[in-house]
Amino acid sequence: QVQLVESGGGLVQPGGSLRLSCAASGNIYRVYDMAWYRQVPGKPRELVGSITRSGNTNHADSVKGRFTISRDNAKNMVYLQMNSLKPEDTAVYYCNADLASCEYFYCRHDYWGQGTQVTVSS
Repeated sequence: QVQLVESGGGLVQPGGSLRLSCAASGNIYRVYDMAWYRQVPGKPRELVGSITRSGNTNHADSVKGRFTISRDNAKNMVYLQMNSLKPEDTAVYYCNADLASCEYFYCRHDYWGQGTQVTVSS
């Protein structure tokens, strides 16, 4: 059984900062790519940032220069540092991981966390 659990969401004023964390736990052999997505009601889920196991990152244009994704492979964790937050960043943020529970191909699956609410408002 594998779980992804996010934390760190909340209410913040425009211009403020938050740091999201996501911990992968359970029967884990190896964690490959990890990512953060976000979703607002009535819109599709969008990629915020992704990071490979070796640390290569990709960020959505809308958050470049403000958000930074990072990870700790030893702890099976991924983070999203969010600075200069704007009201349009308000969304539920989801952690995603490409993860294997054993060395065989059939043990590799895509996992999602339950989401954490981020609200940017004065």
